Amino acid sequence: MIPLMVALGAALGAPCRYLLDRWVQARHSSGLPLGTLLINLSGSSVLGLLMGLAAGGAISSEVLAAAGTGWCGAFTTYSTFSFETVQLARQKRLGVATGYVLVSIVAGLMLAWGGVELGLALG
Repeated sequence: MIPLMVALGAALGAPCRYLLDRWVQARHSSGLPLGTLLINLSGSSVLGLLMGLAAGGAISSEVLAAAGTGWCGAFTTYSTFSFETVQLARQKRLGVATGYVLVSIVAGLMLAWGGVELGLALG
């Protein structure tokens, strides 16, 4: 049952990522990977929240599998983050690339931590 839940969540997460990225990129032509940044930061907070809720017993392992492993796993994208960072560096935009990496990692960790704490408080 769990693998099916993961597959169902993933089937929703990937289109959500694609649509959100296209929506952001259509509104911001700065050359910065704002869509991927928003996707990864929001995914970090959602996964943190889900993990906190699961630790507090507020959601089942099936819900965690579908929403956490499935949806968040397909929604967030480390590979695109890596590729976009390489592209920025190849364009000799090293300051932007470095900032993108730092914001992605530091803010992602903070949002995941905050999500866990919120989930624990709610669970």
